[in-house]
Amino acid sequence: MRMSWLFCGLLVAAGAVHAKEAPPANLLDPARIATLPRQQARMDVHGHPLQCEGVSLAALLRASGAMPATPLRGADLAKMVRIKARDGYQVAFSLGELDDTLGAREVLLSDRCDGQPLPAEDGPWRLLVPADHRAARAARQVERIEVGP
Repeated sequence: MRMSWLFCGLLVAAGAVHAKEAPPANLLDPARIATLPRQQARMDVHGHPLQCEGVSLAALLRASGAMPATPLRGADLAKMVRIKARDGYQVAFSLGELDDTLGAREVLLSDRCDGQPLPAEDGPWRLLVPADHRAARAARQVERIEVGP
């Protein structure tokens, strides 16, 4: 009996026992997105040039409180943004990559391309990352955005 209590104590001390954390909230809120300024971006996606319109991912993160409006520091530099698509595809960005004073990576969350609403097979949202050399993070069918450690 004494050994089992000692083992439990070691697990707790080592951090092996954690309280269950709530899953991150989905930041894709159409009402919030509608309040943000719209932008345009161009990107070649698998040989097809796209001209899309939407909102800045960084602006959405700031508006939702997931990213501070001030330059990042401390624990915020270790946070990640995970984008999940309906088909299971996922991509990630660090908050530092999106911060205007650090990486300043332009990422557009779009709902219109080439002057038209996104077709059902690409929507409801699509990411464009114009500075990426390949379109691997130009995820389509985006339905969830989460921020966490």
